[in-house]
Amino acid sequence: MPASSTPDSRPPTPERILIVRLGSLGDIIHAIPAAAALRRAFPQARIDWLVDIRHRELLDLVSSIDRRIVIDTGSMGGLAEAVVELRRGRYDATLDLQGLWKSAILARLSGARRVVGFPAGLLRERVAALLYTETSGSTSLTGPHVIHKNLSMLRALGIEHSAIEFPLEVPKSEIVSVVRQRLGLGAAQAFAIINPGAGWPNKRWPPPCFGEVAAALRERHGLRSVVLWGPSKEREETIANEIVSASRGAAELSPPTNIAELVALVRSAAVMISGDTGPLHVAAAAGTPVVGIYGPTSPERNGPWSAADLTISRFQQCQCHHLRRCRASRWCLLDVSPRDVIELVDRRLNSSPQRTQR
Repeated sequence: MPASSTPDSRPPTPERILIVRLGSLGDIIHAIPAAAALRRAFPQARIDWLVDIRHRELLDLVSSIDRRIVIDTGSMGGLAEAVVELRRGRYDATLDLQGLWKSAILARLSGARRVVGFPAGLLRERVAALLYTETSGSTSLTGPHVIHKNLSMLRALGIEHSAIEFPLEVPKSEIVSVVRQRLGLGAAQAFAIINPGAGWPNKRWPPPCFGEVAAALRERHGLRSVVLWGPSKEREETIANEIVSASRGAAELSPPTNIAELVALVRSAAVMISGDTGPLHVAAAAGTPVVGIYGPTSPERNGPWSAADLTISRFQQCQCHHLRRCRASRWCLLDVSPRDVIELVDRRLNSSPQRTQR
């Protein structure tokens, strides 16, 4: 059985550390503060990260990591190659921040002397705990958000308190200029971002509602909006176009964006309005003012972590917690009106200092 670390233990300083967090985009964002805390505590250590090939692009922007080990989880050959690469790392400690059977197996196969995971009560798949040499982490002591959960695991390495930091480096991009041109704006004029897509249909607020918010942003704050969509998802482009059509000329469709362009874009925005999905968490990590719309997931656990950011939630009323599709007689997000969201946007913008436009 895995042993639990104790507050009085003084583990040796690790020289080689592996983080296992394969995906998704939002979950990787929520794990970046743990990598930043490791780098602050162990500036000379080598810190590697095992990530699914679909999310490598985000980790390329994280300055606190030394090496990104990419795995194709859909390929047996890719899995075998990743394990060979992991064994070469000779890690002192591997931290499984994912908490799944698959990630726990990979953490154990890394060959690290210490394989640390969350206690069974904090795991999505409790059987994963059988593969750890020790467990660490508690949300009850450090707060309910998944970021705090991830940071709490670091107690196993002697890190008790950590600030939330996102060391993201963004290469120069023309995306902001392109968007301003589409919106008919000058080089220093502000704009808003609307992000309607989500991996789960149950998280997507209706397009006409977003359209009304875009119209109100222009009328009340003089902000035109750009509507994001996933470049590989035709359905998201359709949804984005519906919002543009419903905005009464207040919004335009975004060009396709990669992750680096997304970070550059959100860093220049006055506000982002979005459901619980990866780009919202990217925006929050970049310090962009955020208004989130939540239904089947909890904003306390998965929402923006800044006290200044705002969310409207129907999680308490939702009958389909953590389900991709609604199975209730009435979808909870239908009870979120455009007026509800517009009022939150007003509050968020009024509380924000003037941002330097990039």
